[in-house]
Amino acid sequence: MQNFVLSHNLQIQSESVPSFTAAELAEGLSLHSDHIKANALNHPHWMIVVESELSSQQLAREVVDSWKKLRESLGHSINHSLIALGGRKDSAATSSSPLQQGYWGVDVVECTNPDAFLESINWDALKAGRPEESVFEYRG
Repeated sequence: MQNFVLSHNLQIQSESVPSFTAAELAEGLSLHSDHIKANALNHPHWMIVVESELSSQQLAREVVDSWKKLRESLGHSINHSLIALGGRKDSAATSSSPLQQGYWGVDVVECTNPDAFLESINWDALKAGRPEESVFEYRG
């Protein structure tokens, strides 16, 4: 079982690409995928928890694909890139955090220039400091 704890990084300021509430996102992703179960969180950073039997790479693809389907179903623009950036929590977590040991913290980014965004957060250096199997990037 894979557990993703998702945040949303909306880098686009447009009425055609509005932000989601945690409840909207959890319901929408669950509706547009047969492979995931999503539940809304009440947390300042993390929006939802996604559970699935898929591998982490497969689940990243499924989340991004379902996200796009949700945007399309609501009539939102999807003329931009989506990136799922994930890191596995390998250390002990506080009991109040939804991101528990073994879970994946995943930032779903919506942007117009993925390469520039990744450079702005120094993604290559962030990845380099982690074991290869504990981090992923999926562009959809």
